[in-house]
Amino acid sequence: MNQVTYKRCGDSGILLPSISLGFWHNFGHVDDFQEARRIMRRAFDRGITHFDLANNYGPPAGSAEENVGRILAEDFACHRDELIITTKAGHDMWQGPYGEWGSRKHLLASLDQSLRRLRLPYVDIFYSHRPDPHTRLEETMSALATAVNSGKALYVGLSKYPLKKLKKAVRILKQMGIRCLIYQPPYSILNRWPETQGILDYLLEENIGCVVFSPLAQGMLTPKYIDNIPADSRAGRPGGFLTGADIIANQEKIRALGDLAAAQGMSINHMAINWTLRHPAVTSAIIGARTVAQLDDSLDALQAPELTDAMLAAIDGIAPPSATKNPEG
Repeated sequence: MNQVTYKRCGDSGILLPSISLGFWHNFGHVDDFQEARRIMRRAFDRGITHFDLANNYGPPAGSAEENVGRILAEDFACHRDELIITTKAGHDMWQGPYGEWGSRKHLLASLDQSLRRLRLPYVDIFYSHRPDPHTRLEETMSALATAVNSGKALYVGLSKYPLKKLKKAVRILKQMGIRCLIYQPPYSILNRWPETQGILDYLLEENIGCVVFSPLAQGMLTPKYIDNIPADSRAGRPGGFLTGADIIANQEKIRALGDLAAAQGMSINHMAINWTLRHPAVTSAIIGARTVAQLDDSLDALQAPELTDAMLAAIDGIAPPSATKNPEG
């Protein structure tokens, strides 16, 4: 049952599972707490040792950390040293001028809040969740360095930084005696921005790990959207990150990719997950799950047939590489 393998994160001592569990959706106070508990337990039983969070995950913001903190305390207390637990700061979290972006004030206050919600003395990785166009990188990186030097984080990471800022941030961290362990971008067949902008090549050169999020493009690369938009789906609900317009704009590609996967005896979501993992720079892919069945299905991707060169060429033909815009500009 356990098909998860582990890959070294850059040239560090950390190994990450090929698939990690993220809590961007489905773990807030609006969701089923007991199902969240079952998902976490099942993930661990199947070999997932990396749980990925951010301060504003929910909804409401902060509630995913609160729920995960409760589950960690009640179910995983004796397994803490077997887990990599991460959180981030930088997106809008609380009211007032210090509730977002990359100041020392925001990052370090947010980390303290996250630790209280998670009921932990430290996290394994603390990320700057997005670049701040108004704050000097030296200030943002100094906050990450302080997080490590204070013992509140073992490692630091960066998320969604464009290549030029990423290189400068990594250089500043090195000057402060802190290594950037990992980088986290969106990456999927429908969003090849980190590939086309040279970020994945840079991470390989610098021996920095890479954990990608949205390998299923917010669920677009699943069977549910091949023919229509189900009313109970993420795109069918108002106010979400994925909209019906996103589906319509990509419908032709989704159908063609679904046909390609079916011709090879696999599902589109299994093909999509394995496609992200094929790149040598990618250490792990973060998946979300609304139910235990969804989690199991995503993990079963690791048992799917290997993608052939012919399949990879066909995928490129359906969804050619392009400079998809970074969500942070």
